[in-house]
Amino acid sequence: MKAARLYAAGDMRVEDIEIPGTLAPGWVRVAVSAAGICGSDLHNFRTGQWITRSPSVAGHEFAGVVTEVGAGVREFSAGDTVVADSRFWCGECSACRSGRQNICDHLGFVGEICDGGFAEQVALPARLLVKHDPALDPAIAAMAEPLAVALHAVRRHAVPAGEPVLVIGCGPIGGLAALLLSRLHDGPILVCDRNPDRAELVARVAAAASVTLDTESLRDALSGRVIRYALDATGHIDVLRQVIALLGGGGSLTLVGITHGRIELDPNLLVEREIALVGCHAFTSELPESVAMLPGLSAALAELIDREIAVDAIPQAYERLLNGDATGLKTIVRFTQDEYRP
Repeated sequence: MKAARLYAAGDMRVEDIEIPGTLAPGWVRVAVSAAGICGSDLHNFRTGQWITRSPSVAGHEFAGVVTEVGAGVREFSAGDTVVADSRFWCGECSACRSGRQNICDHLGFVGEICDGGFAEQVALPARLLVKHDPALDPAIAAMAEPLAVALHAVRRHAVPAGEPVLVIGCGPIGGLAALLLSRLHDGPILVCDRNPDRAELVARVAAAASVTLDTESLRDALSGRVIRYALDATGHIDVLRQVIALLGGGGSLTLVGITHGRIELDPNLLVEREIALVGCHAFTSELPESVAMLPGLSAALAELIDREIAVDAIPQAYERLLNGDATGLKTIVRFTQDEYRP
């Protein structure tokens, strides 16, 4: 079967490899229908930060069809359409036992510590799969995982009713957070991105206002109201400095982007203006909820897809995305697996 495997930082190869072998008890084989390229995939490719095994089939946002179940699996059967949980958690540490698998003491991610979804077939523990409506387009189903990340961030953000909220970074997570805010929040939504076309796309889909990151633009968009709540999905150090300086007192800055570098911060800014910094990592219990939301969001999600590609084009897509060449939010790798559908 064809697969895109990461060997080292900057070294991604599309190869023919063996189909996963005999299933371990509790594991399930899935024919991948569609997979999404994530910003963390690009980060790992560029830096090698999370490479713990080489080579490894990349990809942790994907949907597919169950083709075989291992011993002891009762909740799935061949023909079930499923999405994958990206988090490979231990289930035994104190964090897992408290329901916070996203901060598991031994946390790894699918596509890093085990083979992921940039392949025609993949084997995973049954506990990492969630069923979805078989009528759903696999490209939309593959967006369940990033939607869960965005939902977790929005909930952690906890913006009070009626308050304006600024989303910085209109990539997949920022754009999905803005979309969810348009459904779950009743205050004004502002979006900001260095790519104006992408900002305008998200603004249209999320019924938001596109702004630039300066006091005048924010004031004009809000008719003089103060912005106290912001969600950063860029991870850029200069952006974080700017946002902290722009925020009014009594609010929060929620961080969900992968950061490159360190920020020099005067804690007195947070103390004197009572600004909270809120970190978000993956998601907790939101994946089944995001799956349930997909049918109602499918039209909007389809508008956010930048393009669909075949597995052979993944290395070129990585290069394109790292160069910032995208108008939409999500590149989808499409597989032809109709023979596995019920």
